Amino acid sequence: MQFRTMGIAIGAAGIAFALGACGGSGAPEEAPDAQDSAAQGEDPAAGGEEASAQDPDLEGVPDVVAEVNGTEITKDEFTGVYESQFQQMAMQSQQTGQEVDQDQLKNDTVESLIGVELLEQEASDRGIEVSDADVEDALAETAETNQMSPEDFLAAMEEQGMPEDEVRTQVASQETVAKLVEDEAGPFEASDDELQEAYDQAKSQQEQMSAQQPQEGEQAAQEMPPLEDVKPQLEEQVTGQKEAEATDSLATELREEADVTVHL
Repeated sequence: MQFRTMGIAIGAAGIAFALGACGGSGAPEEAPDAQDSAAQGEDPAAGGEEASAQDPDLEGVPDVVAEVNGTEITKDEFTGVYESQFQQMAMQSQQTGQEVDQDQLKNDTVESLIGVELLEQEASDRGIEVSDADVEDALAETAETNQMSPEDFLAAMEEQGMPEDEVRTQVASQETVAKLVEDEAGPFEASDDELQEAYDQAKSQQEQMSAQQPQEGEQAAQEMPPLEDVKPQLEEQVTGQKEAEATDSLATELREEADVTVHL
């Protein structure tokens, strides 16, 4: 199950992997929503098991996987992110037929955790904090984005192995980083030209998919709505991309000046 969120997505694996994907080879393709799978009579959790005979390989992972300016990133922190992301990638392998590259996933995971730690340290140095109300608002928005109530969202995350207190910690971290990036490079806005470009790209992609997968006896795909009708979604897409790029840029800059040791 992969949850879509605003800004830096926490996903089922937490905000760490989402950050690393920005600076690596690009974020992995989004897995099917849990509700979509349920509608097709599929069990999202079972899909990952069927997709791959692999199990998460944590053999040889040290108790401390990295140190960032004197702060340790522990095996427990690493394991929670790694196992959750592994489940998502195993689901995706059902479509691709390729096994999960666990060596690459381990590297991506530890680099992501390092990036988040650097950003949180920088936020602390700048006196940037989030309130309990900020966390509740962000949690409610995240749940709404996934078409769930906050209670159902927390229950779903619990099923994925992330207890409520950890979810709230991740959301607080996400909000802290978002405030930091806003302070550094914001505000993030979408111009009319950028919205038009995003719209044209989405329309082109839809037309290509329609041409590749025609459905007999009926229209292959719904006609693209007018730009004005999808403007809010396009604005979120454009500003979200700008925020992700600014986040990656700041993390890279902090990494160059940081004292980082990786033990993995």
